[in-house]
Amino acid sequence: MITFEEAAEIFNRPFFKLLRTAHEVHAQNFDEQSVQVSDILSLKTGGCSEDCAYCAQSARNGAKAPKQPMSDRETVLRAARRAKERGATRFCMSMSGRRPSSEKEFEAVCGMVRAVKELGMETCVTLGFLTEEQTRRLKEAGLDYYNHNVDTSPEFYGKVISTRTIDDRIRTIGIIQKAGINVCSGGIVGMGETNEDRIKMLVLLANLIPGPPKCVPLNKLVKIPGTRADDSSPVDDFDFVRLVALARILMPKSYVKIAAGRNTLSESTQALCIFAGANAFFSGEKLLTADNMPNEADDGLFKKLNIKKEKLA
Repeated sequence: MITFEEAAEIFNRPFFKLLRTAHEVHAQNFDEQSVQVSDILSLKTGGCSEDCAYCAQSARNGAKAPKQPMSDRETVLRAARRAKERGATRFCMSMSGRRPSSEKEFEAVCGMVRAVKELGMETCVTLGFLTEEQTRRLKEAGLDYYNHNVDTSPEFYGKVISTRTIDDRIRTIGIIQKAGINVCSGGIVGMGETNEDRIKMLVLLANLIPGPPKCVPLNKLVKIPGTRADDSSPVDDFDFVRLVALARILMPKSYVKIAAGRNTLSESTQALCIFAGANAFFSGEKLLTADNMPNEADDGLFKKLNIKKEKLA
């Protein structure tokens, strides 16, 4: 078990010593010149009953994303094919809401997972809370990853969300792990939390039983006018790089993904993140309701760094 004190000591090491340690850990466990690329599609947008302070899809927030009904299978497959052409090996499908709203909706998602798997891609979905029966069916459909973020530290969680608890999230992660599905779980930084909260979030993930998430997305808050987190102070870029390095050291065999907010990071900062152990990114110009990096910008950066996109075995 990793303690907060141990993790805080690592986080606060001299910057270059921290990065050197993280890079050595990364090189021992991954190809240091390779990154995994995913693409994401919103299957259903807006109208969510949760009150997450950062999210435009919440019906309780001042900023309400336009409601979009459930996508059909052909729309999903067209998006997945485009993602594969761009070099993505994993296709993620996200649906707003606390949980799937009907059996028909859930079965449609299972069918989409099967169809995307037939394209030769890894699959990931975000559907909120699940039952053991639902996770079993997703596993049978061929699901590789399930995204269920813990968002922030246990201590700060109640200041961000009141319609669920962090224990609710951890229970669902346990159900997913029990089904044999890889967990993708991380959080969002820049919502008003402290570095201590950020460290505690990573300690929580590193200490999950039977093991940490296979993929740990770190999201830099994208401020959306009307949301309750819209007036929070931005995260210092050096603190963000430190967080990437800490994630790599605490979870050496996990993919560390730079997700939302990457378009606010300079090429130099992204390069530092990669050196510190970040080895997964989202492609495509949109991450649900937020802007992302254009694919040509990623290709240009990867070329400068001699980085190649990971291919499936």
